[in-house]
Amino acid sequence: MLWFDGSIPEAIHCAKQRSLVFVVVIAGEDEQSKQLMSSWEDDSISEAAQNCCVAIKVDAKSDTCVQFSQIYPVVCIPSSFFIGVSGIPLEVIAGSVPPDVLMKRINKVKKMHSQGIGGTAVTEVHDSMETRPPDNTEPTSDPEVPVGAGASPGSLFTISNPTKGSLSSSVDEDSVSSAKPSMENSLFCQATCSESENPNSKVERLTKKLEERKEQKKKEQKENDIRKEIERRKMGKQNQEFKRKQDAEKAKQILEERNREKAEEKAARERVKQQIAMDRAERAATYARMQQDEKVAKQNLLQVKQADQDARKELQIRERSTISRIQFRLPDGSSLTNQFPSQTRLQEAWNFAFEEIGSLYGNFSLATMYPRREFTSEDLNKTLLELKLVPSASIVLLPRNVHQAKIGDAA
Repeated sequence: MLWFDGSIPEAIHCAKQRSLVFVVVIAGEDEQSKQLMSSWEDDSISEAAQNCCVAIKVDAKSDTCVQFSQIYPVVCIPSSFFIGVSGIPLEVIAGSVPPDVLMKRINKVKKMHSQGIGGTAVTEVHDSMETRPPDNTEPTSDPEVPVGAGASPGSLFTISNPTKGSLSSSVDEDSVSSAKPSMENSLFCQATCSESENPNSKVERLTKKLEERKEQKKKEQKENDIRKEIERRKMGKQNQEFKRKQDAEKAKQILEERNREKAEEKAARERVKQQIAMDRAERAATYARMQQDEKVAKQNLLQVKQADQDARKELQIRERSTISRIQFRLPDGSSLTNQFPSQTRLQEAWNFAFEEIGSLYGNFSLATMYPRREFTSEDLNKTLLELKLVPSASIVLLPRNVHQAKIGDAA
């Protein structure tokens, strides 16, 4: 897209000389602005606009946009204004549109421009707009000259060509009274006065109207400030009352919460006490049961041990009564051991010893050392149980002389 590089007054002058439509595209840095600029940069749009328009791009945050909005209200960002040679907007596009829709709007504007719908009024640019900054003493975001209402074809600002350097038309008093004070430094000035009027008198009248408007604005601003202060105080009282009620309600809730917590703690303590009592009783019962079980177990163990001891004693008695272990001690210090039934006669024990040692010692007799006792021939016919040689005994072999041996043979 081939954008005009100069200022708005220069772009208007160029559009007037070439009898083309003046296009103002206002864009910001948001996504919709990027989409709108993308549509304008389309090749088909650039070709169509180059033949019928003088387009200029304006930043939404610039002073130029503020000045432009004082005459043509900028409802939203982004916006596209198609303005005819009469100063009347032929088409206004609010927001972003795709290239095909933008092409239809351009064709529509081209048709309206060729049919002369714009009227016969002429809009030009004031020389002072190139040197004066916008009047920032009054708000500029709410312009009071809406398009199609206050800025009708017969009431638009009409300023001399920048090359002439002088005013060429007058101002309609009704239109000036409805404009903002900042209109004095805006891009356009409204005029429908006759060409015969003196420019100095027109400027003086315009200045007077602007001063009156400023005073009226100051008065309205003062009243507005008073009203806002009253509303602010009223709102402050309401906020204080609301905060007081809120604090009271919060304190009440906190008190209820504390009472409920205390009740819950008390109930919890009671439950803990009951549980402790139950645990103690259970432990006491368990301890008593364990003591009883231990006592019964000890008694059973004692009974088992007693039975075992009794069984051993009985076994020992039985063994003693049935078997006798006899140790034969020889004169040379050696010994012989053998077991005999308790009912065995001592003669059989003597025979066992004789069979073992033979005639090594000749005839011999038997005797015990503790208590000292030598067994006679009569004792040989007695049992070991009768001689109290059960369950064990130690018998010494005592050799005898020949005479004793003969007596023994006779016996």
